[in-house]
Amino acid sequence: MRPPAVVLVNPNTSAATTRMMTGIARRALAGTGLRVRGVTVAAGPPMLTDPAALRAAAPHVVAAAHEALASGDCAALIVAAFGDPGVPELRALPWPVTDAPTPPHRPGPSPGPLGPCAAPGLAPGLAPAPAPVPLVGIGEAALAEAAAGGRRFGVATTTPLLAGSIDAQVARLGLAPSYTGARFTTGDPELLAARPESLLAALETAARACAVRDGAEAVVIGGGPLGEAADALSSRLAVPVVAPIPAACRRIARALGVSGP
Repeated sequence: MRPPAVVLVNPNTSAATTRMMTGIARRALAGTGLRVRGVTVAAGPPMLTDPAALRAAAPHVVAAAHEALASGDCAALIVAAFGDPGVPELRALPWPVTDAPTPPHRPGPSPGPLGPCAAPGLAPGLAPAPAPVPLVGIGEAALAEAAAGGRRFGVATTTPLLAGSIDAQVARLGLAPSYTGARFTTGDPELLAARPESLLAALETAARACAVRDGAEAVVIGGGPLGEAADALSSRLAVPVVAPIPAACRRIARALGVSGP
């Protein structure tokens, strides 16, 4: 029998992106004894580049998470888009009290939710309850890691239409005092994503601006599909580069009480 899995939900409909992000998560969790299974949402936007796309993706993330939990082999959930679509809605559901699958390692602390949020459609008389397994959005994990210890941090990414959403996300997490702002690449995000070398160069320019012009002491690469570029940038900048998927994996590992090699 296979051990339970950390289920990575891709909120966009690209199966290729799911495979790429799942590979990053597997590398990040190597040596922990945790298995990773990638899931692509059944419908929704092909890329999340504006607030409307984030909103449209949320119900499909919720549906994918319910399906993963119903499978019986889900030990934890990662929502792999920087805006964390569907995470507030999942946290606000009236979850039944159930026993989560037991991971193949020593027991860890009770994970609980990372914070309550309101969600539409909650039945009268029912209150939000902790999700039955650890639930982490890659955006919240990366931002919190970058800001650890009061460190000043910025965000480099490809989606200028999400500037307001990123600012609001930082504020919701209580990290605004340490936030130096976001820097964006120029041009169409989807076209840039199709050209890896150009994407890497453009993100490097944005990340350097965060550090040199804005005074960021760490830079978050804002996007799950930007995971491979984030890995490459870690050796090119003088300040730490926080990649969202590994940050989420580290948070999941702590919640499950495991450590790497």
